[in-house]
Amino acid sequence: MKITILDDTLDAIRHLACYDKLKGHDVKIWTDHTKDLDVLAGRLKDTEALVLIRERTPVRGPLIERLPKVKLISQRSVYPHIDVEACTRRGIVVSSDMHPGRPSYGTAELTWGLVLAAMRGIPQQMAALKEGRWQTMLGTVVRGRTLGILGYGRIGATVAGYGKAFGMKVLAWGRERSIERARADGVETVAAKERLFEQSDVLSVHLRANKETQGFVTAGDLARMKPTALFVNTSRASIVERGALEAALRNGRPGSAAVDVYEDEPVVGGNHPLLKMDNVICTPHIGYVERDGYESAFSMIFDQVLAYAAGKPINVVNPEALSHTR
Repeated sequence: MKITILDDTLDAIRHLACYDKLKGHDVKIWTDHTKDLDVLAGRLKDTEALVLIRERTPVRGPLIERLPKVKLISQRSVYPHIDVEACTRRGIVVSSDMHPGRPSYGTAELTWGLVLAAMRGIPQQMAALKEGRWQTMLGTVVRGRTLGILGYGRIGATVAGYGKAFGMKVLAWGRERSIERARADGVETVAAKERLFEQSDVLSVHLRANKETQGFVTAGDLARMKPTALFVNTSRASIVERGALEAALRNGRPGSAAVDVYEDEPVVGGNHPLLKMDNVICTPHIGYVERDGYESAFSMIFDQVLAYAAGKPINVVNPEALSHTR
């Protein structure tokens, strides 16, 4: 098959062990990023299987209509960036492994790294030291403080475990299933979302991005946080009402933030308001960008391609497309 992989900006995929699975196929890897419709249509005009890296490139109707040979889109995790209905109409199969049963330990570990870095002001202290200044702020320890988990799923539960290990009191809130899981793990839950925002010294977001959770964290929620509290988001930026976090930080509630995700990615040229705030730590959506995670993700993504090529597609999210595939 003619396979195209978009957005491999680290040029990492060809160096993975699982890349050997594609031997014998015609593979083209693009190491830059573009959302230009004409450029993408040109790059993909002969593509039969399109491999995506998370939500980096939107695949909407106008682009899908210009992909005459694409038969399969293979990726991992959620797919709000793909117009699945348009794919189905065109007979394009979308395969996306939802990696059940295994949390993204890379994302959970980054979350905890951001918590510690923000509470102790590590990036700010490093920058000051390089400028010739010594001990510019008082940090805060996490032991004895309250960690709020918004969305107690696989990653949220893992982060809660880190919090317990560091001597924090852990609170959780989410949908009914999320609350049940937290209680089963012996984690205290709160009756309402408002209480989680009010009581947390560190609040970490671990909700899945979908239509129901878009703008789920509102300006009113953030305004309930303590002026000493830290807001952490390594999930998706769309979960927070657009512009609400920047405004809340300017108003002093919460007092600081650590984020790995943004409304429009990639963020280039330092062009984002959060990057200009001294009380915010920002990383470039690297929660899942680590070697073990890449091996796991792309091993399955390539298995999906091979399964389709063998006439036995797997992890199909639009089975209706199978009845009129190209």
